[in-house]
Amino acid sequence: MEIVQNGNWRITYYFDTDQEETNHFTGYIFTFNSNNSLVAVKGDNSVTGTWSITNGSSSDDDGGSSNDTDFNIFFSSPADFEELSDDWDIISISNSKIELTDVSGGNGGTDFLTFEKI
Repeated sequence: MEIVQNGNWRITYYFDTDQEETNHFTGYIFTFNSNNSLVAVKGDNSVTGTWSITNGSSSDDDGGSSNDTDFNIFFSSPADFEELSDDWDIISISNSKIELTDVSGGNGGTDFLTFEKI
């Protein structure tokens, strides 16, 4: 998924089950690297995680958003970033925006995550 590896991104919307928490990531610049590392930088603070895109159905790779395609994000710390760790369902991906959603297994709440290119 070369689109996400091209440039820097920021979180413009994060809704966790019942409240918006976008402000937890204000000022962070996210970079999706080709080695599947995901780096968020804000000033001197840097947080590193991983990302990948997996397709549950290997029928084709046309880049279309299908329920079988997951956008996986993993951070082991800090706590705010751990909240982003999930196998997100892709709502849409364009050259400038990535929209993701996830239905939580525990409480059934729905989370939303949007990255926009800077």
